[in-house]
Order: sequence, then C-alpha cells, then structure tokens
Amino acid sequence: MIGCMHKVTLGPSPLSVSEISLGCMRMNKLPVADAAEVLSAALESGIDFFDHADIYGGGSSEEIFAEALKETKVSRDDIFLQSKCGIQKGYFDFSEAHILASVDGILKRLQTDYLDVLLLHRPDALMEPEEIASAFSQLKASGKVRHFGVSNQNPTQITLIQRSLEMPLVANQLQFSLAHTPMLDHGLNVNMSDEPAVDRDGGVLDYCRLHQMTVQPWSPMQAGFFGGVFLDHPDFSELNEVLDELAEDRKVPVSAIAIAWLLRHPAKMQPVLGSMTPQRIRDMCRACEVNLSRPEWYRLYRAAENRLP
Repeated sequence: MIGCMHKVTLGPSPLSVSEISLGCMRMNKLPVADAAEVLSAALESGIDFFDHADIYGGGSSEEIFAEALKETKVSRDDIFLQSKCGIQKGYFDFSEAHILASVDGILKRLQTDYLDVLLLHRPDALMEPEEIASAFSQLKASGKVRHFGVSNQNPTQITLIQRSLEMPLVANQLQFSLAHTPMLDHGLNVNMSDEPAVDRDGGVLDYCRLHQMTVQPWSPMQAGFFGGVFLDHPDFSELNEVLDELAEDRKVPVSAIAIAWLLRHPAKMQPVLGSMTPQRIRDMCRACEVNLSRPEWYRLYRAAENRLP
C-alpha cells in the first residue's frame, strides 16, 4: 500500500487505521474484476479500512468484496474490515439472536474468521442493552469481532448501550458533509432562536469527542439524505466556486478539498467514501495533501449557505 494517507487511532482501541475508509455499499453492482480494480485504487491510495453492512446488496456486496480481495493478493491481516447489522426488512433488530446470526453470515460472505469492528446499524427503539451486551461478549470471546461501535445514534442511546457493555464503543457512523452539517450548526448557534440553533442529535459530535469515539462521516459528498452530490450542483454555486478556487490553489481535485474539510476538524474523523470509480477514489484520497487553514475551513462552511451568528 502506498500514498500519503495518514493514520488515525480508532476510538479508544489500539487500531491504527487509514484516516479515509472505503464504503462498499455499491460493490454489488460490479463484476468481480471491476471490484478488484476499485480495491486496488483504494489500497494504492493508502486506504486499509473497508466498511460493509449485511444489508448492502442483500449481502452480495460482501461476497463480491471477498472475491475481489483475492485478486489484489493483499493479505487479510493487512487490512481492517468493519460491517454493520441490525436492519431487517421493515424494522430494526438489536436482539441477541439477530446480532449473533448476522455476524456469522457476514463472516461467511467476507470469507474471514473475524471482523475488526462491528457497528449496530441505526437505532432500534426496542433494544435491550443487556441482550446487546451478551451478544457482544460472546462475539469478542469467540474472536469473531474485536471491537464494537454504532451508527446514527445520539448520546443518550449510546450511553444506554454502553452502560451494559464490558468494552468501549469505538465509533459512531454519522451523515456529515459540507452540505449536511446539522450536528455542527447548533454548536455554532448556541442560545439563538433561528433554525440552525435546533439541536437534532443531542450534541453527538462533542459527545463522541469527549468519549473518544471516532466519527465516521458517511455520504461525504451528498447534500442531505436524497439531495444528490453537491459538487457541480447548481444549488451550491457559491460552494463550488470556493471549492474550485481552493483546488486550483492546492493543485488537487475539487473532491479532495471537500474531504480535506472533514479531516480538518479536530475530532479526527474517518470519512467513508462511497464511490466505486477508481479515479474518483484516488482524487478524494489526495485530501491528505491538503491542510486547510481556519479561515479557509470557515469560508467553505459559509459558502455552503451557512451563516455565523
């Protein structure tokens, strides 16, 4: 593996992993040979951390990844695998039986004996922390999962789960991009009465920093949940003007600036790239060449139609 990729420590774990990861949700759409090219581009760029979920492609994304990895000739021990479970068709399920069965399926599809990280995929309103704790303890004792985390959960939900666990939760995967900043906005608009001051997540960004949980931004190029990519989007003309200017100044692709904006945050986030295009992956990974100044970071934030109080 080559590239200028920096490393981050994943939460309170001993894992030293690439500061950018590759999300494999769309890998089910690729032939194995094309998937191998995607993995090669990621590995050559310095990515050693790969994110999955049991629902991606109905499990086929994990199967294709396993076959593609064989073609790269990279050893399992040289990479880190993360997957998620807890989403059933029409409902969420954090029951002990479902977690244990899900992990067995994940390991089989990924053709590996263990996961480096297992995340609970979104909150389950009916979760029983004791069941989660029992499942996690069995998985850790058996060596099937080494570390655990959550996705899209607020501080109270995390605290409720953590209370019953013997091991610390190491990561929280949350949607975050230049065009989707609610977990940042309310912290900049404290004691204000306007829309950005609304706290929608219980201060999850600061909570994760306080508890050494790595924030993994997903959809780092998306505008909102279904808004599409903000790069070259007519609704974000000012943002794209600033991105273009900074990219020209740094001699890097525009997408690298967008990822560098996430990496500049002192939370030491680990963005999850969603692209299955090798060149786009290489372009975004050039974010490691960019160190945005504080004025530049805030300039980008304002250009994305955010105002400071």
